[in-house]
Amino acid sequence: MAALLGRFAALVITACIAMLSLSPASAQGQKVLKFIPQADLRILDPISTTAYITRNHGYMVYDTLFAMDEKFQVKPQMVDKYEMSKDQLTYTFTLRDGLKFHDGQAVRSADCIASIDRWSKRDALGQKLGEATASWSAVNDKTFRLTLKKPFPLTLEALAKPSSNVPFIMPERIAKTDAFKNIEDATGSGPFKFVKDEWVPGNKVVYVKNTDYVPRKEPPSWASGGKVAKVDRVEWIYIPDSATAAAALNAGEADWWEQMPPDLIPLLNKNKAITVKNIDPLGSMGLLRFNFLHPPFNNEKMRQALLYALNQQDYVIGIAGDAKNGHPCYSYFTCGTPLATEVSADPLKGKRDLEKAKQLIKEAGYKGERIVIIDATDQPIVHSQSLLTLEMLKKLGLYAEVQAGDWGTLITRRAVKEPPEKGGWNIFHTWLVGPDMVNPAVNFPIRGTGDKAWFGWPTDQKLEELREAWFNSTDAASSKKAASAVQQRAFEFVPFVPTGQFILPTAYRSNITGVIIAPMSLLWNVEKK
Repeated sequence: MAALLGRFAALVITACIAMLSLSPASAQGQKVLKFIPQADLRILDPISTTAYITRNHGYMVYDTLFAMDEKFQVKPQMVDKYEMSKDQLTYTFTLRDGLKFHDGQAVRSADCIASIDRWSKRDALGQKLGEATASWSAVNDKTFRLTLKKPFPLTLEALAKPSSNVPFIMPERIAKTDAFKNIEDATGSGPFKFVKDEWVPGNKVVYVKNTDYVPRKEPPSWASGGKVAKVDRVEWIYIPDSATAAAALNAGEADWWEQMPPDLIPLLNKNKAITVKNIDPLGSMGLLRFNFLHPPFNNEKMRQALLYALNQQDYVIGIAGDAKNGHPCYSYFTCGTPLATEVSADPLKGKRDLEKAKQLIKEAGYKGERIVIIDATDQPIVHSQSLLTLEMLKKLGLYAEVQAGDWGTLITRRAVKEPPEKGGWNIFHTWLVGPDMVNPAVNFPIRGTGDKAWFGWPTDQKLEELREAWFNSTDAASSKKAASAVQQRAFEFVPFVPTGQFILPTAYRSNITGVIIAPMSLLWNVEKK
């Protein structure tokens, strides 16, 4: 029986690899980059979701007014030149020459204004910029103006935000879509065009080089600089089974595997034709997110209980497979960055205390409600955390279950506000790259704005007031103090539980060059020899 199953598995892998080989573009002599993404692309709108698979899709097809480089410096991207008034209330931007959308239409001031307006309704930092904004106005088709009610020192940083949500520029006709409704038209002005006719959810996404794109002259650095498409066609091939994905990369039928489970790293390292490398300089932060709308985690003591019961080292090993690829991080802000702190972290940092956790659960009045953890088995980072949390909850005597699907299903389901018995949820796990958690401005899971907050929808006025105080800080010392106050409240309110910091390397064939070192997977500048 074992031999029969082995032959069957081999046939499945062979069939999948054969499917990878079938590409009309290959037969035409084009340079085709075959990329195995971290998940299936289900949602095309990078404003309506923070999912990184959609963010990465956004970087393929859209461009931004400004961008952040590897030194966290803001650089003009679509903008050619800009001015700020002496009172810091007026910014005037002029676009570069030659900017066109994929439908051939020129990028106009109206497109930029509509795009930023839509983004500012969903993004945490964008909302803050929106609060400070008096008006956006077009001077002409290439020049537009931002007028503020009061100085907002993070204006350019907001427009250069490198990760979810990214202020991508769309045509005005698309950007006028309700910010809480998914767009379905992926027309951008970026270095690649989305080929919608060849999009097969659950299988393949296709992009082709945008021959009309005019890259900047500067070398690429993170999302800034020259975005030069060096291949004619990019095919994202979704392979949920890790063994099949590894076999495809080993056989040369795929060029790049974005994110692999740690147990397969030794296998790929044995192949001299494959480079296994960490291209994320800050690493990522795992997290456990609660649903605040329904019992039992609408009770603060239930959330606090998990701080005492969760052991970050277990989660780091579960995610990264090896202690050298991760470490505990008892901070709500990315460890290794200026605002990281362990203030008020004792419940999480200390020795696991199940009795204390059980006492808090008793005080919360837990009534045996079923706790639904939604899981994504095609995402090792999510799946390993989900299983560890299930085990932890059962040790605490809680009635919990994992409801598994794929990542596309999870990011759709987490938007459901109904109770678990009607398709909702109580807990989900995810991770955020370092830049998404460096300070209170960009750390969107820490928000307490109810319906306007990230999935889970926590409401906490005190947390919002402390965040506002951070925005009003005037120097590094006061910024650090204000961020520590935000963290102190976070460990009381518990908007989410940090589960550790880790890195997961990427793997690509050795004939692939030009891979950009960045927290996001960026496919321009990548050459296939």
